Amino acid sequence: MKLIDLNPLIPNKIEQTVDVPKKQPSASDFSFYRKLGRTDLMVSCLGLGGGKRISSEDTLYAFDRGINYFFYSSDLHHHLYSSMGDALRKLCGRGSSSREKVVLATVTYMVKSPEAIVASLLDQFIDLKMDYIDVFFWGWIDTGNEAAFKNCLSASNDLRGPNSVYQRTIERMFETSERMKKMGIVRYIGASFHSLDLAHQWLNSPLLDVIMVRHNVAHRTAQTKVFAKLDSQDPQRPGIVTFKTCGMGSYLWEAPPVLPASCWIPSCPDLYRYSLSQNNVDIALAGWTERKHIDEAIAGIEKGPLTPEELDYFDLYGDLHRQRLKKEEIPRHRLIYHS
Repeated sequence: MKLIDLNPLIPNKIEQTVDVPKKQPSASDFSFYRKLGRTDLMVSCLGLGGGKRISSEDTLYAFDRGINYFFYSSDLHHHLYSSMGDALRKLCGRGSSSREKVVLATVTYMVKSPEAIVASLLDQFIDLKMDYIDVFFWGWIDTGNEAAFKNCLSASNDLRGPNSVYQRTIERMFETSERMKKMGIVRYIGASFHSLDLAHQWLNSPLLDVIMVRHNVAHRTAQTKVFAKLDSQDPQRPGIVTFKTCGMGSYLWEAPPVLPASCWIPSCPDLYRYSLSQNNVDIALAGWTERKHIDEAIAGIEKGPLTPEELDYFDLYGDLHRQRLKKEEIPRHRLIYHS
């Protein structure tokens, strides 16, 4: 994977980058911290989402281990994410000394109209008691809400950056702060796409700074429809986040029935490495439930990117999970065995 420092050149640029935590994982062929596309955010290549009910204690442990990208919902899935809320209030709340070391991404799944944005922001600001959001995501974008998403995205320049229209609205409801005045209430705009065709359509929009798509060994379409359409040397490319890395509907760390004996069965950390070994992928979002999963994931990243031979094997492994090959059709020369 080619990783470069990308210089931002977007409207409302803010002259401040996120400080990375002092405790950094050991060096490897991976860059554990990297620019998130054209933003000025320095992010850990592993991100933590709260959808698996991780505790606040383990969320803080992830931060201590060097994870600085956190993904949070306050509406549709709030009952899942709320267990990490206390940790995010400690890290990102007003007066927190850790705020500049954290990249906070929040999402709303209520994609309706620009007028509805205020309600979503109010929920998040009341919940987390913060000054600003680093990346505000529109969630679950597919053909069913395409028209509403397009309408909402038209408000991007009224939402992101300091002294925006929506900032002035929020300031009338909350006391302002120096951080809010400097950063604005939202620094960048993202979208989580469940339609890869729509992700491709909006890939180069100046209204969208970060794109999140499903990607794993069994669902690789994002590699051709999204990742391959970006130029890693382009300082204006959007940031790319992947989700469902370890499976969706099936557990990819469990061997498919037709996999020959003694073949490599990838672990979740191996599956994160697979996604992060793709060109232009900045973050693999994880849904850890306890701190041992955090340690295992970081240890996996320290092994570095997968080799071309390993990537080819993982593709085959994913095809076996999707039952695309019968046992007698498996090309033996592509198998990798582990004792």
